[in-house]
Amino acid sequence: MSTTYNVTDGVAVIALDNPPVNGLGQSTRAGIVDGIAKANADAAVSAIVIIGSGKVFCGGADIREFGSPKAGAEPNLHVVIEQVEQSGKPVVAAIHGVAMGGGLELALGCHYRVVAPGAQIALPEVNIGIVPGAGGTQRLPRVLGVDAALQMITTGASVPSDKLAKAPGQKLFDRLVEGDLLAGALAFAKDVAAVRPLPSVRDLSVAAPADAEAFNKARAELAKTRRNLEAPQRCVDCVEAATKLDLNAGIAFEREVFEKLVTSDQARALRHAFFGERAASKIPDVPADTPLRKIEKVAVIGAGTMGGGITMNFLNAGIPVTILEMKQEAVDRGVGIIRKNYEAQVAKGKLSQDKLDARMALLTTTLSYDDIAQADMVIEAVFEDMGVKSQVFTQLDSVMKPGAILASNTSTLDVDKIAEVTKRPADVVGLHFFSPANVMRLLEVVRSKHTAKDVMATVMAVAKKIKKVAVVSGVCDGFIGNRMIEQYSRQAGFLLDEGCTPQQVDKAVEKWGMAMGPFRMGDLAGNDIGWAIRKRRYQEKPNMRYSATADKLCELGRFGQKTGAGWYDYEAGKREPVPSAVVEEMLVKHRESLGITPRQISDEEIVGRLILALVNEGAHILEEGIASKASDIDMVYLTGYGFPLFRGGPMLYADMLGLGKVVEQMAAYAKNPRDDASFWQPAPVLAKLAAEGKTFNNAA
Repeated sequence: MSTTYNVTDGVAVIALDNPPVNGLGQSTRAGIVDGIAKANADAAVSAIVIIGSGKVFCGGADIREFGSPKAGAEPNLHVVIEQVEQSGKPVVAAIHGVAMGGGLELALGCHYRVVAPGAQIALPEVNIGIVPGAGGTQRLPRVLGVDAALQMITTGASVPSDKLAKAPGQKLFDRLVEGDLLAGALAFAKDVAAVRPLPSVRDLSVAAPADAEAFNKARAELAKTRRNLEAPQRCVDCVEAATKLDLNAGIAFEREVFEKLVTSDQARALRHAFFGERAASKIPDVPADTPLRKIEKVAVIGAGTMGGGITMNFLNAGIPVTILEMKQEAVDRGVGIIRKNYEAQVAKGKLSQDKLDARMALLTTTLSYDDIAQADMVIEAVFEDMGVKSQVFTQLDSVMKPGAILASNTSTLDVDKIAEVTKRPADVVGLHFFSPANVMRLLEVVRSKHTAKDVMATVMAVAKKIKKVAVVSGVCDGFIGNRMIEQYSRQAGFLLDEGCTPQQVDKAVEKWGMAMGPFRMGDLAGNDIGWAIRKRRYQEKPNMRYSATADKLCELGRFGQKTGAGWYDYEAGKREPVPSAVVEEMLVKHRESLGITPRQISDEEIVGRLILALVNEGAHILEEGIASKASDIDMVYLTGYGFPLFRGGPMLYADMLGLGKVVEQMAAYAKNPRDDASFWQPAPVLAKLAAEGKTFNNAA
């Protein structure tokens, strides 16, 4: 069993012992029930303490049992809590580290709760598409009040124990224990050993909110802040039920909601994202115990938008950075922008002035390569041109100390070739940050054929330290994300040829859940970037078809928000897109020149063509081994491209749609004479999995 049991001075101590977070797996649950029974049968025991071994009380369900028969095996968590609640001797939960999900629900079933300062308290189930399933939505409002409980349950956010313990009227914690938690819990247990009747959260009432519309207002706000997500809405329903029903009826209502949600597509998608993010950090041929290189000082080449954003990530993590530029004016401008970004955070109350000063103190600048020679890692963020980057890496090769990691922020270029301009190709890796680099969570780690395993292990660990979701990509043009987005954008162009307007395409895919449609995205990124890529494609892949509309737009100088005009018009100082008469006229003339009579195109077709373009190119990426698993592709799109979280990423979406249906839809698109029939031939792995009735995410 994943618990230990001993008696100290008349108090039974049940210690949860299921590393790393004392998850409530089947053996842990059984151990708690057995311990409660044993303590109640022992006349020498007057009280019981439940505590966590190691650094935490309990992180909730054991995620290793998700989807297995053990997850629901007896005793389930409801039974465990019932046994705790019905104990004839007082049960004290001693909380430290974290009490989350089922761990907090277990504590709420105890008669008393003592807590160490700094423990993180949360019911995070909403973030995997479900509601708490063991009474959390019913008991937490009884000890914290509706407003605080509703905030915690609908956001899943953790709150420090100190803050909760000091909240007026709270009944969650009976004592805040400074110093040794177990000693404090034992002393408290002896103090309450003779108290009868035993207190129970189930006996507490829940006052309805003062505002009769509070629950409806919460639903309306969540519809905006957690758009398209069902679980936050159902959390509100459950908390509202706590104000109207007794505890047993409320728990039955909560359980009914839980059972409906747990099998839903949204819950599947959010669980996939949860596990996929953790799986992304694991590289199949790089052992977990691979020795890491020391990264204590970092250098960044380039003080522009990308270089400055990259720098901020390291400053935020307390790692000193030296920025190298060629001219002092560029240095001053870049440092000024970094400071301005931090000052904006201070103005919003998100950062203290002390932290701003501390971060800026970690930043140094130079105009000489010699001054960065002792950095442990250097990241170039210069112009996206192979000639320019080759010059930089030749210089780095000559000055950097042995063992330094040399990283390129390239978004499309061949990292193998960049590595080969150095005499130390094993030290070279791609680190493709997404813009704005200090905000976006995604980091594509591009593994060249030369990159050493310890370099890969090190940069994955560094990514975690700077709070990025790192996904490994092999070397190809555009890597995972940009290679796929090119096919998405090609389809968007064909849709314009056939009769759509930019706003129709954007609205259709945004309504479906994308954060931004392809034309708004192009205007934000700069349409000239795509233009440069297409010019290269025309030379390298003359048989790849594109709509001419994007080139015509760029020939008009409409590069997007930065020029005040792109697929949309933009008013000075504003980012809101305004449909453009100039673009509409351009599209009309373009269609006339090709002899195309525009047709009405449904939102369903728009979404299908755009999203399945991502899917098919993603399948090619899997086939070629550029991505090692389908979930890695999904993580790229969920964290870097605004793909809707509730759909789980393009590859999981295809799985849920059914790969047979995906292939069927692609065959229909291939018959469109204005589309690219060759592209809609299914990637071999997609065709194979569809024929076998399998999915991308269970292909193994």
